[in-house]
Amino acid sequence: MLDFASARHNMIESQIRTNDVTDRTVLDAMGATPREQFVPAAKRSIAYRDEDMPIHTGEDGTIRCLMEPWVFARLLQLADISSGDLVLYVGAGLGYGPAVVSKLAETVVALESDAALVATAGQNLTKAGVDNVAVIEGPLPKGCPAQAPFDVIVVEGALPDAPEALCAQLKQGGRLVCVIGRGLAGKAHVFQRSGETSSARAEFSAAVTPLPGFEPPKGFVF
Repeated sequence: MLDFASARHNMIESQIRTNDVTDRTVLDAMGATPREQFVPAAKRSIAYRDEDMPIHTGEDGTIRCLMEPWVFARLLQLADISSGDLVLYVGAGLGYGPAVVSKLAETVVALESDAALVATAGQNLTKAGVDNVAVIEGPLPKGCPAQAPFDVIVVEGALPDAPEALCAQLKQGGRLVCVIGRGLAGKAHVFQRSGETSSARAEFSAAVTPLPGFEPPKGFVF
């Protein structure tokens, strides 16, 4: 039987620390969250592999992935989440990301557009004893205006461009972290709300699977 505790320790030491993640709260949160409990049963043995992991195929054929551990960790480090923060997690998947963030923030609103993922994420979080995450079903690009404004917004997956509708749901000084761009052109960004606009800063390169729902309209040319 696979020793998941050792696999999780190795993930922290060989994948995350070696990619410039030094924030102790992030390291501790990921070290205390059983990633294997938030992936399909058939993939638990590879839950700690250092690559994006497909976790669900929607009825429309779109593929949802769990972000590579080091990319996820560096995004959380950029987000600089505090214990009193209200966080919007866009693309809850099977609940892993929200489970980690729940250890950093006061409350997490986990937004998910796929009904099957909503149900499973809720079950997984309950089994893990997470009680400060609310899983909500809705279109990902629209965010959750009813619960806004948020201190931090985390997006699970790559976007084609700046998520202006999401940035508008930040508190003053609030931060949104995400990867923008496809494949090797992807760059992790942090957006910070100031007045009616948000400033953007590119931080590091990251190849992340696109998050369905944010595709440009057909016929649109970059």
